[in-house]
Amino acid sequence: MFKWMHRQHQHVTAQRQQPASSQTNEQSYDNVLEEIQAQLRHIADISYQQLHPGKDSACTLIYIESIIDKSILYDQIIKPLQAAGQAATGEELMSAALGGSLTSVQSVSVTDVKHAIAGILDGSAALIVDNLTAMCLFPLSKYSQRSISEAQNEVLITGPQEAFVESINANVSLIRHKLKHPDFKMIKYSLGEYTQTTTYLMYIEGLCDPDTLQQVGTKLSEIQIDSILGSNYVAEFIDHEPLSPFPIIQFTERPDTLVASLLEGRIGIMVDGAPQTLIVPVTFFSLMQSPEDYFQQYVASTWIRWIRFFFVIASFLVPSIYIAITTFHPEMIPSDLLTTIAAAREKIPFPALAEVLIMELTFEGLREAGIRIPRPLGQTVSIIGAIVIGQAAVQAGVVSAPTVIVVSITGIASFIIPHFELGLAFRLLRFPLLIMGGALGLYGIIIGMFIMYWHLVTLRSFGVPYLYPLAPLVLQDWKDVFWRVRWPKMNKRPYSFGSNHEQRQQTEDE
Repeated sequence: MFKWMHRQHQHVTAQRQQPASSQTNEQSYDNVLEEIQAQLRHIADISYQQLHPGKDSACTLIYIESIIDKSILYDQIIKPLQAAGQAATGEELMSAALGGSLTSVQSVSVTDVKHAIAGILDGSAALIVDNLTAMCLFPLSKYSQRSISEAQNEVLITGPQEAFVESINANVSLIRHKLKHPDFKMIKYSLGEYTQTTTYLMYIEGLCDPDTLQQVGTKLSEIQIDSILGSNYVAEFIDHEPLSPFPIIQFTERPDTLVASLLEGRIGIMVDGAPQTLIVPVTFFSLMQSPEDYFQQYVASTWIRWIRFFFVIASFLVPSIYIAITTFHPEMIPSDLLTTIAAAREKIPFPALAEVLIMELTFEGLREAGIRIPRPLGQTVSIIGAIVIGQAAVQAGVVSAPTVIVVSITGIASFIIPHFELGLAFRLLRFPLLIMGGALGLYGIIIGMFIMYWHLVTLRSFGVPYLYPLAPLVLQDWKDVFWRVRWPKMNKRPYSFGSNHEQRQQTEDE
């Protein structure tokens, strides 16, 4: 474990490019400056500021104006350099800059031109001093970012309202605000040949499974791509079940969800420029939990979970069961209801399967349109959808009223699933079940459900069974699956994630 972490540290400090062919100790001051200018040519916002703080110590300060904090640059670096006019040699100037007596800005010494260029592109100011073999980097990065706001996709009524933003430093501060313990660790990666995107692997030492940590770290180290522009880039690289419609990686935009997952022994992956953080491993039942379950009274949370499970089943089974029963098994419907359905479908030109498919595809199109169009037009699409689906389609004899009711219930049920990726999986599986129900009746639905259950039972998320603790059956973890017990009863962490420190508290006996 310690050898692996040492290798990761070497990976963080190493650059993806080949080592520079020329070092500063083999070049003169002018040659180093010319090489930097050659590689950073045609960059409009780069600045080369000539300074002469000492009698024999000409130097150049190189930085990109658009990504640094100019106030710190002028007040704490340029002014002290200009005021150091009594410096006899460049060595004294560099020693003062690195030692902290010249400025309070923390600096680092580099001898490789490639490292100096990488630092400049990352928001550092590089100081090159004549007759010296080293350069000094002052980290001054300052990027424009939006302020921390409420979560857009994981909305809560009670509980914390803050959400991640695109700045990884701001996101880390949100985590450290909630998690104040020395065992909280972060391993840094720079992913993407061109973007050099900062990525943090987060875990709590002693709680997470070392084998899972090593597996995730190895996958991150093997990523070779020109750019990482979002967390989903990383998710697709580390996803070892790419053909499964069910997500084995959880996305969250809430700091409290990430902290709670880390305390369960799970691992977080935070990508700079993305407001969504990855959590591994996951189970089906962890994706069915909402953060608000833990900020409400436990009886109410349990009741809401039962409603959630009921509507999740309804979201992909109700349309196929409706087709199967009305087409193959009408004897299962009460006579009065059967008469109503038959009268409603009397003049419909399409079979039940085609009728439901038309409505489902129309509903999916309206849902996608509601997401993509500008917000001021969203209400217009809702009105048009209600008119087209609810009234005009029925009056025109294209679809029947029972079909509209079935599709509406299905659409409402799909919005109850807490995590979008899991809801998308059920939306996709709804159509194969529709076809099997329309072709084979209830027998086709049973076959489809068996295939789906077999897939879920065999599915793993970084070694964790996807249906844990139902399959395999572990009753001690049911306290936070189908119901939520009181916090005084949450004495142990979930067994599924392989935490080495199982005990959570010493209060009441289970």
